[in-house]
Amino acid sequence: MKQSKKMIVCFLTPALLFFIGAFLYPIVRTISMSFFAVESVSDSVGLWKFVGLSNYLDLAKTSIFQVAMINMLKIWLLGGVIVLGIALLFAVILTSGVAGKGFYRTVIYIPNIINAVAMSTMWINYVYNKRFGLLHSFFEVIGAERLAMTDYMNGSIKFYSLLIAFCFGSVGYFMLIFMSGIEQLPGDIFEAATIDGANRLQQFFGITMPLLKGVFKTCVTFWTVSVVGFFVWSQMWSAPQSSESSTITPFVYMYNVTFGDTGSASRDGGRGAAVGVIMAAVVLLVFTVMNRLIKKDDLEL
Repeated sequence: MKQSKKMIVCFLTPALLFFIGAFLYPIVRTISMSFFAVESVSDSVGLWKFVGLSNYLDLAKTSIFQVAMINMLKIWLLGGVIVLGIALLFAVILTSGVAGKGFYRTVIYIPNIINAVAMSTMWINYVYNKRFGLLHSFFEVIGAERLAMTDYMNGSIKFYSLLIAFCFGSVGYFMLIFMSGIEQLPGDIFEAATIDGANRLQQFFGITMPLLKGVFKTCVTFWTVSVVGFFVWSQMWSAPQSSESSTITPFVYMYNVTFGDTGSASRDGGRGAAVGVIMAAVVLLVFTVMNRLIKKDDLEL
């Protein structure tokens, strides 16, 4: 018995040490740092100056951070409706016995395996380009000169061009999750509904949607995590060597504050840590709300 306990300790100790060093310590340090004035994240604790909630209060008064939070909310809400809606539609179609299911699934998922920088470059240079982009050529062919001359990389429309491109690259991932959930649903329920006279639309809203609550909860949580970590797309859509307010997100703002923005060497590790804590709290809030709205008992067949 003692030998068995020693073996368990030997196997668990490396994993525990790794967890403490790679996860627990950074989390505790970041939360603690958010209550201090810290110039660099690598400064020793002795150089920290306690400021209480000042970092959080300053963030609440900072207009650029407010814009970043609004941008994140719009990406989460508008993008979430678009991505999850289209992903669910594709999942239902591809699990309905359509021919070439494997081919279509692969084609729709391909954007998810392409590097975000490459995908952004494609949209910026080959879709939104004002002179020879796909949208310019398409609108020119159909005679919509005004739309053909629109600059999709400037002004208030720039944010929505970014949102559409990001949604395009996200649909395939969530489609696979929905497909996995639909394929696990018992077929006898749908057979019984068909015998009772329910059509496909009635079966979708009366059977498929209620039984996919758990999958929907998972998708919303994953979508929230991806939106909170929104960084590369925002940077690619900004002007060179800068971060624009029209496309800035909290993650980009945190990076600029922590490591210094272009043209400014000032750094504030404490405020950057506060942004990180707020972003983690957003994910936890969404996860908690989804767990309250969709309980485990609701998922039982």
